[in-house]
Amino acid sequence: MRVIIGFVLAFIIGQAEAQTPSQASSFERINSPLDELNPIISPDGNTLFLTIANHPSNAGGKRDPGDIWFCTRLGDGWSSPIHAGNEINDFSYNAVGAVSPDGNQLFLLSHYHANENRAKTQGIAIAQKTNNGWSRPKNITIPYYMNRSLLTSGCFNADQTVFVFSAETYGTTGVEDLYVSINDGGKWTEPRNLGTTINTSFQELTPSLSSDGKTLYFSTNGRKGFGSFDVFATTRLDESWRSWSPPVNLGAVVNSEGRELFYRDYAASGYYILTSTTSSDGYSDVKMHQYRNDQNIVSIDSVESLDSVQYTNATVETPDEKTGVSLKGVIVDAKTSVLVKGRIQIMSSIGLPEKNIIESPDGKYNVTLDRPDSYTIQVDAPGYVSVHQKVDARLREGETLEVNFKLQPIAIGTTVNLQNVLFEQGKADLLPESFDELNVVVSFLRENPRVKIELAGHTDSRGVHQDNVHLSQERVNSVKEYLVSEGIDSKRITGKGYGGTRPIASNDSEETRKMNRRVEFTIRKF
Repeated sequence: MRVIIGFVLAFIIGQAEAQTPSQASSFERINSPLDELNPIISPDGNTLFLTIANHPSNAGGKRDPGDIWFCTRLGDGWSSPIHAGNEINDFSYNAVGAVSPDGNQLFLLSHYHANENRAKTQGIAIAQKTNNGWSRPKNITIPYYMNRSLLTSGCFNADQTVFVFSAETYGTTGVEDLYVSINDGGKWTEPRNLGTTINTSFQELTPSLSSDGKTLYFSTNGRKGFGSFDVFATTRLDESWRSWSPPVNLGAVVNSEGRELFYRDYAASGYYILTSTTSSDGYSDVKMHQYRNDQNIVSIDSVESLDSVQYTNATVETPDEKTGVSLKGVIVDAKTSVLVKGRIQIMSSIGLPEKNIIESPDGKYNVTLDRPDSYTIQVDAPGYVSVHQKVDARLREGETLEVNFKLQPIAIGTTVNLQNVLFEQGKADLLPESFDELNVVVSFLRENPRVKIELAGHTDSRGVHQDNVHLSQERVNSVKEYLVSEGIDSKRITGKGYGGTRPIASNDSEETRKMNRRVEFTIRKF
Protein backbone atom coordinates (compact mmCIF):
# COMPACT_ATOMS: atom_id res chain seq x y z
CA MET A 1 0.00 0.00 0.00
CA ARG A 2 1.40 3.43 -0.94
CA VAL A 3 0.84 6.10 1.70
CA ILE A 4 1.37 9.78 0.77
CA ILE A 5 2.57 11.37 3.99
CA GLY A 6 3.27 14.75 2.37
CA PHE A 7 5.45 15.97 -0.44
CA VAL A 8 8.70 17.73 -1.19
CA LEU A 9 8.57 19.82 -4.33
CA ALA A 10 11.63 20.70 -6.40
CA PHE A 11 11.34 24.33 -7.43
CA ILE A 12 13.50 24.77 -10.52
CA ILE A 13 15.37 28.01 -10.03
CA GLY A 14 18.88 26.66 -9.42
CA GLN A 15 20.45 25.62 -6.16
CA ALA A 16 21.76 28.60 -4.23
CA GLU A 17 24.98 28.34 -2.36
CA ALA A 18 25.00 29.95 1.05
CA GLN A 19 26.70 33.26 1.55
CA THR A 20 30.45 32.87 1.32
CA PRO A 21 32.82 35.03 3.36
CA SER A 22 33.59 37.19 0.33
CA GLN A 23 29.91 37.71 -0.34
CA ALA A 24 29.26 38.50 3.30
CA SER A 25 32.08 41.04 3.31
CA SER A 26 30.53 42.73 0.27
CA PHE A 27 27.88 44.09 2.63
CA GLU A 28 30.18 44.90 5.55
CA ARG A 29 29.87 48.64 4.84
CA ILE A 30 26.08 48.38 4.56
CA ASN A 31 24.82 46.24 7.44
CA SER A 32 24.71 47.93 10.83
CA PRO A 33 22.87 47.74 14.16
CA LEU A 34 20.02 49.58 12.40
CA ASP A 35 17.27 47.98 10.30
CA GLU A 36 18.29 47.57 6.64
CA LEU A 37 15.21 47.01 4.46
CA ASN A 38 14.00 46.76 0.87
CA PRO A 39 17.27 46.24 -1.08
CA ILE A 40 16.94 46.63 -4.84
CA ILE A 41 19.73 46.68 -7.42
CA SER A 42 19.60 48.84 -10.54
CA PRO A 43 19.40 47.05 -13.93
CA ASP A 44 23.08 47.78 -14.67
CA GLY A 45 24.06 46.16 -11.36
CA ASN A 46 26.05 49.17 -10.17
CA THR A 47 23.69 50.81 -7.66
CA LEU A 48 22.02 49.28 -4.63
CA PHE A 49 19.05 51.17 -3.17
CA LEU A 50 17.82 50.31 0.31
CA THR A 51 15.75 51.73 3.13
CA ILE A 52 17.38 52.30 6.53
CA ALA A 53 15.15 52.79 9.55
CA ASN A 54 15.83 55.16 12.46
CA HIS A 55 19.11 56.49 11.10
CA PRO A 56 20.04 59.83 12.71
CA SER A 57 20.61 61.30 9.23
CA ASN A 58 17.13 60.39 8.00
CA ALA A 59 14.80 63.26 7.17
CA GLY A 60 12.97 62.64 10.41
CA GLY A 61 16.04 61.71 12.45
CA LYS A 62 16.15 58.66 14.69
CA ARG A 63 12.36 58.45 14.83
CA ASP A 64 12.08 58.22 11.05
CA PRO A 65 10.75 54.76 10.07
CA GLY A 66 12.89 54.66 6.94
CA ASP A 67 14.66 56.76 4.31
CA ILE A 68 16.02 55.73 0.91
CA TRP A 69 19.82 55.38 0.78
CA PHE A 70 22.04 54.09 -2.03
CA CYS A 71 25.40 52.35 -2.43
CA THR A 72 27.64 52.01 -5.46
CA ARG A 73 29.47 48.88 -6.50
CA LEU A 74 33.15 48.69 -5.54
CA GLY A 75 34.64 45.60 -7.17
CA ASP A 76 32.99 42.65 -5.44
CA GLY A 77 31.55 44.84 -2.69
CA TRP A 78 29.52 47.98 -2.09
CA SER A 79 30.24 51.44 -0.79
CA SER A 80 28.87 52.72 2.47
CA PRO A 81 25.24 53.92 2.18
CA ILE A 82 24.68 57.49 1.01
CA HIS A 83 21.48 59.32 1.85
CA ALA A 84 19.43 59.78 -1.34
CA GLY A 85 18.34 63.30 -0.41
CA ASN A 86 15.26 64.99 0.97
CA GLU A 87 13.68 65.31 -2.48
CA ILE A 88 12.59 61.67 -2.27
CA ASN A 89 12.66 61.27 1.51
CA ASP A 90 10.36 62.68 4.16
CA PHE A 91 9.33 61.87 7.73
CA SER A 92 7.35 58.77 6.65
CA TYR A 93 8.54 55.37 5.40
CA ASN A 94 10.26 55.73 2.01
CA ALA A 95 11.30 52.91 -0.32
CA VAL A 96 12.11 52.13 -3.97
CA GLY A 97 9.75 49.78 -5.81
CA ALA A 98 11.65 49.66 -9.10
CA VAL A 99 14.38 51.31 -11.15
CA SER A 100 13.78 52.00 -14.85
CA PRO A 101 15.98 50.07 -17.33
CA ASP A 102 18.09 53.16 -18.03
CA GLY A 103 18.44 53.96 -14.31
CA ASN A 104 16.95 57.44 -14.73
CA GLN A 105 13.61 56.85 -13.06
CA LEU A 106 12.63 55.58 -9.62
CA PHE A 107 9.23 54.16 -8.75
CA LEU A 108 8.70 55.12 -5.13
CA LEU A 109 6.66 53.44 -2.41
CA SER A 110 5.96 56.42 -0.20
CA HIS A 111 3.20 58.72 0.99
CA TYR A 112 4.60 62.15 0.21
CA HIS A 113 2.77 65.17 1.57
CA ALA A 114 2.01 68.33 -0.36
CA ASN A 115 4.13 71.43 0.07
CA GLU A 116 5.04 74.30 -2.18
CA ASN A 117 7.19 72.14 -4.47
CA ARG A 118 5.73 68.66 -4.03
CA ALA A 119 2.40 67.14 -5.00
CA LYS A 120 0.59 64.95 -2.52
CA THR A 121 0.94 61.28 -3.43
CA GLN A 122 -1.28 58.37 -2.49
CA GLY A 123 1.63 56.00 -1.95
CA ILE A 124 3.03 55.36 -5.43
CA ALA A 125 5.14 57.97 -7.22
CA ILE A 126 7.87 58.53 -9.82
CA ALA A 127 11.07 60.57 -9.50
CA GLN A 128 13.38 61.49 -12.37
CA LYS A 129 17.17 61.57 -12.15
CA THR A 130 18.64 65.08 -12.29
CA ASN A 131 22.11 66.56 -12.21
CA ASN A 132 21.68 67.14 -8.48
CA GLY A 133 20.03 63.89 -7.47
CA TRP A 134 16.32 63.21 -7.96
CA SER A 135 13.30 65.32 -8.86
CA ARG A 136 10.31 65.85 -6.61
CA PRO A 137 8.08 62.76 -6.71
CA LYS A 138 5.13 62.82 -9.09
CA ASN A 139 2.03 60.91 -8.06
CA ILE A 140 0.88 57.74 -9.86
CA THR A 141 -2.90 57.57 -9.67
CA ILE A 142 -4.34 54.14 -8.95
CA PRO A 143 -8.15 54.20 -8.45
CA TYR A 144 -9.25 53.06 -4.99
CA TYR A 145 -5.69 52.59 -3.85
CA MET A 146 -5.46 52.55 -0.06
CA ASN A 147 -3.15 50.94 2.47
CA ARG A 148 -3.80 50.89 6.21
CA SER A 149 -0.56 49.00 6.84
CA LEU A 150 2.46 50.80 8.26
CA LEU A 151 4.70 48.94 5.77
CA THR A 152 4.45 49.71 2.07
CA SER A 153 6.03 47.01 -0.10
CA GLY A 154 5.69 46.15 -3.75
CA CYS A 155 7.38 45.56 -7.08
CA PHE A 156 6.99 46.22 -10.79
CA ASN A 157 7.51 43.91 -13.72
CA ALA A 158 10.37 44.49 -16.17
CA ASP A 159 8.62 47.16 -18.24
CA GLN A 160 6.88 48.81 -15.25
CA THR A 161 3.36 48.06 -16.53
CA VAL A 162 2.35 45.72 -13.69
CA PHE A 163 2.48 46.69 -10.03
CA VAL A 164 2.15 43.94 -7.39
CA PHE A 165 1.96 45.19 -3.83
CA SER A 166 1.06 44.33 -0.27
CA ALA A 167 -1.69 46.28 1.44
CA GLU A 168 -4.33 46.15 4.12
CA THR A 169 -7.19 47.53 2.09
CA TYR A 170 -10.59 46.78 0.59
CA GLY A 171 -11.34 43.06 0.48
CA THR A 172 -8.34 41.78 2.41
CA THR A 173 -8.51 38.19 3.60
CA GLY A 174 -6.89 39.03 6.91
CA VAL A 175 -4.23 41.67 7.50
CA GLU A 176 -1.97 42.51 4.53
CA ASP A 177 -2.83 40.76 1.24
CA LEU A 178 -1.14 40.88 -2.16
CA TYR A 179 -2.80 42.91 -4.93
CA VAL A 180 -2.09 43.80 -8.55
CA SER A 181 -2.71 46.93 -10.63
CA ILE A 182 -2.01 47.01 -14.39
CA ASN A 183 -1.18 49.98 -16.57
CA ASP A 184 -3.77 49.73 -19.34
CA GLY A 185 -3.26 52.33 -22.06
CA GLY A 186 -1.59 54.80 -19.72
CA LYS A 187 -4.06 54.37 -16.86
CA TRP A 188 -3.69 52.10 -13.88
CA THR A 189 -6.52 49.71 -13.06
CA GLU A 190 -8.02 49.51 -9.59
CA PRO A 191 -6.25 46.93 -7.41
CA ARG A 192 -7.29 43.28 -7.65
CA ASN A 193 -6.68 40.77 -4.87
CA LEU A 194 -4.42 37.93 -6.04
CA GLY A 195 -6.74 35.38 -4.47
CA THR A 196 -6.78 32.85 -1.64
CA THR A 197 -4.28 30.50 -3.28
CA ILE A 198 -1.70 33.09 -2.18
CA ASN A 199 -3.34 35.20 0.52
CA THR A 200 -4.07 33.90 4.01
CA SER A 201 -5.65 35.37 7.12
CA PHE A 202 -2.13 36.37 8.19
CA GLN A 203 0.38 38.72 6.54
CA GLU A 204 1.64 38.52 2.97
CA LEU A 205 4.45 41.04 2.44
CA THR A 206 7.32 42.17 0.17
CA PRO A 207 6.32 40.68 -3.21
CA SER A 208 8.79 40.55 -6.11
CA LEU A 209 8.60 39.18 -9.64
CA SER A 210 11.07 37.19 -11.70
CA SER A 211 12.45 38.89 -14.79
CA ASP A 212 9.86 37.18 -17.02
CA GLY A 213 7.01 38.14 -14.69
CA LYS A 214 5.85 34.54 -14.26
CA THR A 215 7.21 33.72 -10.81
CA LEU A 216 6.09 35.67 -7.76
CA TYR A 217 8.14 35.61 -4.57
CA PHE A 218 6.70 36.87 -1.29
CA SER A 219 7.09 36.54 2.48
CA THR A 220 4.35 35.40 4.82
CA ASN A 221 3.78 34.31 8.41
CA GLY A 222 0.57 32.56 7.41
CA ARG A 223 2.08 29.25 6.28
CA LYS A 224 4.18 26.64 8.03
CA GLY A 225 7.84 27.45 7.80
CA PHE A 226 11.18 27.78 9.53
CA GLY A 227 10.59 31.15 11.21
CA SER A 228 8.20 34.04 11.58
CA PHE A 229 8.30 35.16 7.92
CA ASP A 230 9.51 32.76 5.23
CA VAL A 231 9.94 33.35 1.51
CA PHE A 232 7.59 31.42 -0.78
CA ALA A 233 7.31 31.21 -4.57
CA THR A 234 4.33 30.69 -6.84
CA THR A 235 3.90 30.54 -10.62
CA ARG A 236 1.33 32.58 -12.56
CA LEU A 237 -0.86 30.22 -14.61
CA ASP A 238 -2.59 32.71 -16.89
CA GLU A 239 -2.97 36.42 -17.63
CA SER A 240 -5.70 37.03 -15.05
CA TRP A 241 -3.19 37.43 -12.19
CA ARG A 242 -5.60 35.45 -10.00
CA SER A 243 -4.64 31.91 -11.02
CA TRP A 244 -1.49 30.67 -9.26
CA SER A 245 0.25 27.43 -8.44
CA PRO A 246 0.30 26.48 -4.73
CA PRO A 247 3.01 28.56 -2.99
CA VAL A 248 6.21 26.67 -2.21
CA ASN A 249 8.56 27.37 0.70
CA LEU A 250 12.05 28.01 -0.70
CA GLY A 251 13.58 25.87 2.01
CA ALA A 252 16.47 26.10 4.45
CA VAL A 253 18.89 27.51 1.88
CA VAL A 254 16.83 30.71 1.88
CA ASN A 255 14.78 30.65 5.08
CA SER A 256 15.81 30.46 8.72
CA GLU A 257 14.34 30.61 12.19
CA GLY A 258 14.39 34.40 11.86
CA ARG A 259 12.50 36.74 9.55
CA GLU A 260 13.23 36.75 5.80
CA LEU A 261 11.78 39.61 3.73
CA PHE A 262 12.38 41.53 0.49
CA TYR A 263 13.54 38.57 -1.60
CA ARG A 264 14.61 39.72 -5.08
CA ASP A 265 15.78 37.37 -7.79
CA TYR A 266 18.61 38.41 -10.12
CA ALA A 267 18.95 35.07 -11.89
CA ALA A 268 20.47 36.60 -15.02
CA SER A 269 23.35 37.84 -12.88
CA GLY A 270 23.56 34.60 -10.90
CA TYR A 271 22.38 35.71 -7.46
CA TYR A 272 19.48 36.81 -5.31
CA ILE A 273 19.29 39.15 -2.33
CA LEU A 274 17.01 39.44 0.67
CA THR A 275 17.00 40.69 4.24
CA SER A 276 17.21 38.39 7.25
CA THR A 277 17.28 38.79 11.02
CA THR A 278 19.36 35.61 11.40
CA SER A 279 22.98 36.15 12.51
CA SER A 280 22.29 39.84 12.90
CA ASP A 281 21.65 42.08 15.88
CA GLY A 282 17.91 41.43 15.87
CA TYR A 283 17.15 43.73 12.95
CA SER A 284 17.32 42.99 9.24
CA ASP A 285 20.63 42.73 7.40
CA VAL A 286 21.08 42.53 3.62
CA LYS A 287 22.29 39.13 2.39
CA MET A 288 23.27 37.77 -1.02
CA HIS A 289 23.40 34.20 -2.26
CA GLN A 290 24.94 32.91 -5.48
CA TYR A 291 23.14 30.42 -7.71
CA ARG A 292 24.82 27.16 -8.58
CA ASN A 293 23.30 26.16 -11.89
CA ASP A 294 23.88 22.43 -11.74
CA GLN A 295 21.40 21.70 -8.97
CA ASN A 296 17.92 22.62 -7.81
CA ILE A 297 16.55 24.15 -4.66
CA VAL A 298 14.50 21.59 -2.77
CA SER A 299 11.57 23.52 -1.39
CA ILE A 300 9.49 22.35 1.52
CA ASP A 301 5.71 22.50 1.49
CA SER A 302 5.03 21.00 4.92
CA VAL A 303 7.29 22.15 7.74
CA GLU A 304 6.26 21.31 11.26
CA SER A 305 8.77 23.25 13.36
CA LEU A 306 9.89 26.79 13.96
CA ASP A 307 13.16 25.56 15.46
CA SER A 308 16.62 25.42 13.93
CA VAL A 309 15.91 21.74 13.32
CA GLN A 310 13.64 21.42 10.30
CA TYR A 311 10.98 18.72 10.01
CA THR A 312 9.44 17.71 6.73
CA ASN A 313 7.13 14.86 5.82
CA ALA A 314 8.15 12.71 2.87
CA THR A 315 6.41 10.44 0.37
CA VAL A 316 7.20 6.93 1.54
CA GLU A 317 6.29 3.32 0.87
CA THR A 318 4.86 1.54 3.93
CA PRO A 319 3.54 -1.98 4.37
CA ASP A 320 -0.12 -2.65 5.18
CA GLU A 321 0.80 -3.19 8.81
CA LYS A 322 2.48 -0.17 10.41
CA THR A 323 5.73 -0.81 12.26
CA GLY A 324 8.07 1.58 14.00
CA VAL A 325 9.02 4.99 12.72
CA SER A 326 11.87 6.13 10.46
CA LEU A 327 13.99 9.26 10.73
CA LYS A 328 16.14 10.62 7.95
CA GLY A 329 17.75 13.92 7.05
CA VAL A 330 20.96 15.86 6.67
CA ILE A 331 23.43 17.77 8.82
CA VAL A 332 24.56 21.07 7.33
CA ASP A 333 26.67 24.07 8.25
CA ALA A 334 24.23 26.80 9.35
CA LYS A 335 26.18 29.50 7.51
CA THR A 336 27.10 27.73 4.26
CA SER A 337 24.50 24.90 4.00
CA VAL A 338 27.39 22.53 3.18
CA LEU A 339 26.91 18.93 4.37
CA VAL A 340 28.82 18.20 7.59
CA LYS A 341 30.24 14.90 8.84
CA GLY A 342 28.66 14.26 12.24
CA ARG A 343 27.47 11.86 14.91
CA ILE A 344 23.81 11.51 15.87
CA GLN A 345 22.64 10.08 19.19
CA ILE A 346 18.96 9.22 19.56
CA MET A 347 17.66 8.78 23.10
CA SER A 348 14.19 7.33 23.55
CA SER A 349 12.11 7.81 26.68
CA ILE A 350 13.32 4.42 27.93
CA GLY A 351 17.01 4.72 27.20
CA LEU A 352 19.58 4.90 24.42
CA PRO A 353 20.02 1.65 22.49
CA GLU A 354 23.51 1.37 21.00
CA LYS A 355 22.15 0.94 17.46
CA ASN A 356 20.76 4.47 17.66
CA ILE A 357 24.20 6.04 17.77
CA ILE A 358 24.69 6.89 14.11
CA GLU A 359 27.86 8.01 12.37
CA SER A 360 27.22 10.18 9.33
CA PRO A 361 30.41 10.48 7.25
CA ASP A 362 28.59 12.24 4.39
CA GLY A 363 26.24 14.46 6.42
CA LYS A 364 23.22 12.23 5.73
CA TYR A 365 21.45 9.70 7.93
CA ASN A 366 18.53 7.26 7.76
CA VAL A 367 17.43 5.10 10.68
CA THR A 368 14.37 2.98 11.48
CA LEU A 369 13.37 2.87 15.15
CA ASP A 370 11.46 -0.02 16.66
CA ARG A 371 8.53 1.99 17.90
CA PRO A 372 7.22 5.57 17.83
CA ASP A 373 8.30 7.48 20.91
CA SER A 374 9.35 10.88 22.18
CA TYR A 375 13.02 11.14 21.27
CA THR A 376 15.90 13.36 22.32
CA ILE A 377 18.43 13.81 19.54
CA GLN A 378 21.94 15.19 19.96
CA VAL A 379 24.13 15.96 16.95
CA ASP A 380 27.88 16.45 17.33
CA ALA A 381 30.47 17.38 14.72
CA PRO A 382 34.12 18.48 15.05
CA GLY A 383 34.39 22.26 14.90
CA TYR A 384 30.67 22.84 15.54
CA VAL A 385 28.44 23.58 18.51
CA SER A 386 26.36 20.50 19.32
CA VAL A 387 22.60 20.56 18.73
CA HIS A 388 20.17 19.10 21.25
CA GLN A 389 16.58 18.65 20.09
CA LYS A 390 13.39 16.86 21.11
CA VAL A 391 11.30 15.09 18.46
CA ASP A 392 7.84 13.75 19.31
CA ALA A 393 7.08 10.81 17.00
CA ARG A 394 4.54 9.06 19.23
CA LEU A 395 1.70 9.44 16.72
CA ARG A 396 3.85 8.76 13.64
CA GLU A 397 3.81 4.94 13.50
CA GLY A 398 4.64 3.68 10.01
CA GLU A 399 5.82 7.10 8.84
CA THR A 400 9.15 8.50 7.72
CA LEU A 401 10.03 11.86 9.21
CA GLU A 402 12.70 14.09 7.72
CA VAL A 403 14.60 15.94 10.43
CA ASN A 404 17.41 18.21 9.20
CA PHE A 405 19.98 19.84 11.46
CA LYS A 406 21.86 23.12 11.05
CA LEU A 407 25.07 23.33 13.09
CA GLN A 408 26.75 26.58 14.08
CA PRO A 409 30.55 26.62 13.58
CA ILE A 410 32.75 27.29 16.60
CA ALA A 411 33.91 30.79 15.74
CA ILE A 412 33.97 34.22 17.32
CA GLY A 413 30.58 35.84 16.80
CA THR A 414 28.62 32.61 16.43
CA THR A 415 25.29 32.85 18.27
CA VAL A 416 23.39 29.78 19.46
CA ASN A 417 19.74 29.88 20.47
CA LEU A 418 19.09 27.61 23.48
CA GLN A 419 15.62 26.64 22.35
CA ASN A 420 14.97 24.06 25.04
CA VAL A 421 16.05 26.21 27.99
CA LEU A 422 12.72 27.09 29.59
CA PHE A 423 11.58 28.98 32.68
CA GLU A 424 8.54 29.19 34.90
CA GLN A 425 6.14 31.75 33.50
CA GLY A 426 7.12 35.27 34.57
CA LYS A 427 10.02 33.92 36.66
CA ALA A 428 13.71 33.12 36.34
CA ASP A 429 13.38 29.57 37.72
CA LEU A 430 14.65 26.96 35.25
CA LEU A 431 12.26 24.16 34.36
CA PRO A 432 13.67 20.61 34.69
CA GLU A 433 13.48 20.01 30.93
CA SER A 434 16.10 22.73 30.47
CA PHE A 435 18.93 20.77 32.02
CA ASP A 436 19.57 18.41 29.09
CA GLU A 437 20.41 21.29 26.76
CA LEU A 438 22.33 23.17 29.45
CA ASN A 439 24.43 20.05 29.98
CA VAL A 440 25.29 20.12 26.26
CA VAL A 441 26.56 23.68 26.78
CA VAL A 442 28.56 22.48 29.79
CA SER A 443 30.14 19.72 27.68
CA PHE A 444 30.91 22.20 24.92
CA LEU A 445 32.69 24.55 27.34
CA ARG A 446 34.62 21.69 28.92
CA GLU A 447 35.77 20.43 25.52
CA ASN A 448 36.77 23.95 24.44
CA PRO A 449 38.48 25.39 27.54
CA ARG A 450 39.59 28.61 25.79
CA VAL A 451 36.09 29.56 24.69
CA LYS A 452 34.39 32.46 26.45
CA ILE A 453 30.71 33.14 25.91
CA GLU A 454 28.24 35.95 26.40
CA LEU A 455 24.70 35.03 27.40
CA ALA A 456 21.79 37.15 26.17
CA GLY A 457 18.26 37.04 27.55
CA HIS A 458 15.28 38.24 25.52
CA THR A 459 11.53 38.62 26.04
CA ASP A 460 8.73 39.62 23.72
CA SER A 461 7.59 43.24 23.66
CA ARG A 462 4.53 42.91 25.86
CA GLY A 463 4.47 44.43 29.34
CA VAL A 464 6.61 47.11 30.92
CA HIS A 465 10.01 47.54 29.28
CA GLN A 466 11.96 47.85 32.55
CA ASP A 467 10.29 44.73 33.95
CA ASN A 468 11.17 42.79 30.79
CA VAL A 469 14.81 43.87 31.00
CA HIS A 470 14.95 42.85 34.67
CA LEU A 471 13.34 39.45 34.01
CA SER A 472 15.64 38.71 31.06
CA GLN A 473 18.67 39.62 33.18
CA GLU A 474 17.52 37.34 36.01
CA ARG A 475 17.13 34.48 33.53
CA VAL A 476 20.63 35.08 32.21
CA ASN A 477 21.86 34.95 35.80
CA SER A 478 20.05 31.63 36.35
CA VAL A 479 21.68 30.07 33.31
CA LYS A 480 25.11 31.32 34.33
CA GLU A 481 24.63 30.00 37.88
CA TYR A 482 23.81 26.57 36.52
CA LEU A 483 26.85 26.48 34.24
CA VAL A 484 29.11 27.59 37.08
CA SER A 485 27.56 24.96 39.40
CA GLU A 486 28.70 22.35 36.85
CA GLY A 487 32.31 23.46 37.12
CA ILE A 488 32.59 26.14 34.44
CA ASP A 489 34.74 29.12 35.49
CA SER A 490 32.49 32.15 35.96
CA LYS A 491 35.14 34.35 34.28
CA ARG A 492 34.37 32.59 31.01
CA ILE A 493 30.72 33.70 31.07
CA THR A 494 29.27 37.18 30.81
CA GLY A 495 25.65 38.02 30.21
CA LYS A 496 23.04 40.71 29.72
CA GLY A 497 19.25 40.91 29.59
CA TYR A 498 17.81 42.92 26.69
CA GLY A 499 14.11 42.62 27.39
CA GLY A 500 12.13 42.98 24.18
CA THR A 501 14.53 45.31 22.37
CA ARG A 502 16.03 42.70 20.02
CA PRO A 503 13.20 40.75 18.39
CA ILE A 504 13.93 38.18 15.71
CA ALA A 505 10.26 37.84 14.78
CA SER A 506 7.01 39.78 14.81
CA ASN A 507 5.33 40.43 18.18
CA ASP A 508 1.88 40.41 16.57
CA SER A 509 0.95 36.79 17.35
CA GLU A 510 1.72 34.25 20.05
CA GLU A 511 3.27 31.90 17.49
CA THR A 512 5.93 34.46 16.64
CA ARG A 513 6.24 36.08 20.09
CA LYS A 514 7.51 32.80 21.51
CA MET A 515 10.51 33.04 19.17
CA ASN A 516 11.46 36.33 20.79
CA ARG A 517 11.40 34.80 24.29
CA ARG A 518 14.79 33.14 24.24
CA VAL A 519 18.22 32.75 25.81
CA GLU A 520 21.24 32.71 23.51
CA PHE A 521 24.96 32.53 23.87
CA THR A 522 27.52 34.12 21.59
CA ILE A 523 31.15 32.98 21.36
CA ARG A 524 33.32 35.98 22.28
CA LYS A 525 36.74 34.29 22.50
CA PHE A 526 38.08 31.12 20.95
